[in-house]
Amino acid sequence: MSKHPIRERVGAMWHARDGKLTQLLDRKPGGFGLGQVPRDRAPDGTTTLVCGFCSTGCGLSVHMRDGVAVNLTPAVDYPVNHGMACPKGWEALAPLAAPDRATVPLLRNSAGVLEEVRWTAALDRFVRRFQALQAAHGPQAVAFLGTGQLPVEELAFLGALAKFGMGMVHGDANTRQCMATSVVAYKETFGFDAPPYTYADLEESDVLVFVGANPCIAHPILWERVVRNRRQPEIVVIDPRRTETAQAATRHLAVRPQGDLELLYAVAHVLVREGWIDRAFIAAHTRGFDGFATHVAGYPPAEVAVRCGIAVEDIESLARLIHSRERVSFWWTMGVNQSHQGVRTAQALIALALMTGNIGRPGTGANSITGQCNAMGSRLFSNTSNLIGGHGFDDPAARAKVTAVLGVDDARIPTRPGLAYDQIFEAIARGDVRGLWIVGTNPAHSWINQRDARELLARLDFLVVQDMYTTTETAKLAHLVLPAAGWGEKDGVFINSERRLGVIKQVARAPGQALSDFRIFQLLADAWGCGDLFARWRSPEVVFALLKELSRGQPCDFSGVGGYRELDADGGVQWPVRAGEQVTAGAERRLFADGRFFTPDGRARFVFEAPRPPAESVRTPYPFTLLTGRGSASQWHTETRTGKSEVLRKLAPAADHVEINPDDAALLHIGPTDWVRVSSRRGAIELRAFLTRGVPRGSVFAAMHVVETNVLTFPSFDPYSRQPAYKHCAVALERIDGPSRG
Repeated sequence: MSKHPIRERVGAMWHARDGKLTQLLDRKPGGFGLGQVPRDRAPDGTTTLVCGFCSTGCGLSVHMRDGVAVNLTPAVDYPVNHGMACPKGWEALAPLAAPDRATVPLLRNSAGVLEEVRWTAALDRFVRRFQALQAAHGPQAVAFLGTGQLPVEELAFLGALAKFGMGMVHGDANTRQCMATSVVAYKETFGFDAPPYTYADLEESDVLVFVGANPCIAHPILWERVVRNRRQPEIVVIDPRRTETAQAATRHLAVRPQGDLELLYAVAHVLVREGWIDRAFIAAHTRGFDGFATHVAGYPPAEVAVRCGIAVEDIESLARLIHSRERVSFWWTMGVNQSHQGVRTAQALIALALMTGNIGRPGTGANSITGQCNAMGSRLFSNTSNLIGGHGFDDPAARAKVTAVLGVDDARIPTRPGLAYDQIFEAIARGDVRGLWIVGTNPAHSWINQRDARELLARLDFLVVQDMYTTTETAKLAHLVLPAAGWGEKDGVFINSERRLGVIKQVARAPGQALSDFRIFQLLADAWGCGDLFARWRSPEVVFALLKELSRGQPCDFSGVGGYRELDADGGVQWPVRAGEQVTAGAERRLFADGRFFTPDGRARFVFEAPRPPAESVRTPYPFTLLTGRGSASQWHTETRTGKSEVLRKLAPAADHVEINPDDAALLHIGPTDWVRVSSRRGAIELRAFLTRGVPRGSVFAAMHVVETNVLTFPSFDPYSRQPAYKHCAVALERIDGPSRG
């Protein structure tokens, strides 16, 4: 290996205006940076790329002038959004120009202040500190946390570099916060993490049942697809709140918080009791129905109605509706996933689809709507909960395949997944994990029981944050900040909720010395001394070809997809696309039309379990249930990016607030816009009161975007998915004269 692999790698990637190689690693901080080197790939005109916010995966047409992205419009011919965009999509370019962009590496000095350093110094400190921790405490002493917002090529590079190259034992992604429940539910029932639907099913259903989902706000373009449905569908919403989607629905079942599993079992009880099931489909394509039927016999509507707050007639009527219509689809998102029993709730929805034969046909399915733009890519390729490509760490054939495709020695591949997100935090508390590398996520805001999370992050010997911004709550705690390019500043592929692979492109220059995550991983590999292992990983498109080969033979096989140019021309393609398979651009590709699933015997499984109460009881002195979720179509997660747009800030609520039922407010002498202290056993926050009957008595709602919300949340986790139960904790309310904060 060369004595200067980092220098040579950068020289090969970046060119100065006169064509000579520029040695930028040794440049002083500030001034002309790596990301500002002129490129030759941004012609004038319009180019289409997939949006980098939610999992819908809309196509956006970016308009270029003199090599600069000057504006964008929704792509009219993209098969996902057909010329529509939500507010976030229209403002997708705005976060790139934020004044708090990370433009140069920052290292915390002896005085505790982050100061600018050269890339060479940053890379050297990363390697020396992490390798020292591993030498002193073992390879498990350093871990990583990734995201669902990087393209698949970068996610794969991160997971492979960390585990195969650096020897890290533990790593997870923030998709654990949004999609782990659905992953486990699908794996146990279908044999693979395989959402079966295509977005066209939203337009072709006779009945759409949304459980814990508010697409009007969380996925507006998907709701527009519902609006296009010409079959005059019944729209049923099962949710404690009267959300925007519930207001637009034909039926709203205001179930008590965490009562949805029992409610679904009661609906299944009626379907079995009345014989409203597809016996032929059950016999030919499923396993375990008799046990499930026996189980739901213990959930008669007359008993369940009392516990879940739904009238017996409404339970019976929903079952009758499902039976009476030809095409019924079941949809869920975070209201189900972020529950202490989310896996079993998702599997109850899957059971309703299986027992009525509502799967594999247009307008049907048990359909999980993903959260982040590339959460599915993270699930399949981040090398965290499964071996890269959706394989099993303990599968000898899969390991042999990975070693052959990637040229990695088997001894470098772990034999099992590492710790999950919450378990990594527990390991920090025990002192087992002492160094943490966080890429593209902000757990100091988003993680459940926030104060505990921040205290643990501050306890680390060395915390590295690789991000676009220096001002995130997590970056402020870091010992080292690595400046990263964002969406629109690099190339790659996202996989959306309907399994569609879509292209993102570099249409803007990253500021200062910021680099794409892919470039940072290359430099770190060389600095660590494992650069030879990734010598073939020359560009995102080269890595995409490796991932295609890793997918071959898997349920998610996309070995038949072309390169970026072909994907772009086709408007994205839904997996599976096997080698030699011809796919029509924009074609619908739903799964299980043949009744064959990905289990060893090809049959779907019925999986069920008795409901459990939430871990934290709601009683005096904390008599209210706190519900959390998306607060506005213009907000996204921790607002790290949407908060940079003046337009999106104006569209969002003017003040952080808590929604309270007027009857509860009257008892506590709380009026509209009064200041309210909301407290749990973990802390208290102060918000404005917003009185609405959209929240049931005994519950309150606060948006997930409010930075303090997770001060309140209780660290409860689904035992099978390890996903946090953000949707339920016990709180108290108290009117106050004004905020105690500044």
